[in-house]
Amino acid sequence: MGRHFAEIAFTPAVQAEQEALGSRPHYARMAEAGREDSRLSTQEAGFIGARDSFYMATVSETGWPYIQHRGGAPGFVRVLDAGQIAFADLGGNRQHVSVGNLAGNDRVALFFMDYANRRRLKLLGHARVVRDDPALLARLTPDGAERIAESAVIVEVAGFEWNCPQHITPRLTADEWAMVAG
Repeated sequence: MGRHFAEIAFTPAVQAEQEALGSRPHYARMAEAGREDSRLSTQEAGFIGARDSFYMATVSETGWPYIQHRGGAPGFVRVLDAGQIAFADLGGNRQHVSVGNLAGNDRVALFFMDYANRRRLKLLGHARVVRDDPALLARLTPDGAERIAESAVIVEVAGFEWNCPQHITPRLTADEWAMVAG
């Protein structure tokens, strides 16, 4: 388990629940012996770069959580360096809920899923919206886009954790199915 992830996720209320349900000793040992998880290794970078979607949670100024699905061609989320990832913020339904939430609270939780192989990477971080860096916007704009992205989201990694596959239902994309059915 990642040390930073455990420090963020295992709040006093969470620790109390773990204690009440008997799992606290296990997670306390894991957190104490935890690995460095504020810097992405080539394993995490490769996994993120291969994904064609992810889920991002933000929190509104009134305290309500909001989860958004983001998708694109594999590689649309870029690992800028071991401590940062970024993606183009492309126009969708133009509600701007996630971006609006980030204006008041920069904390995000990201779920990167590989349903076919039952793997999941949870990433916690601090996000900011960038609109005034034309080179970055051009770099993050997907190939074939009609115009350069209006903004980008950069996430500073605070911690991450690989999650167990126990309850991940295997699913295949159309491309994955074509390879299997070949």
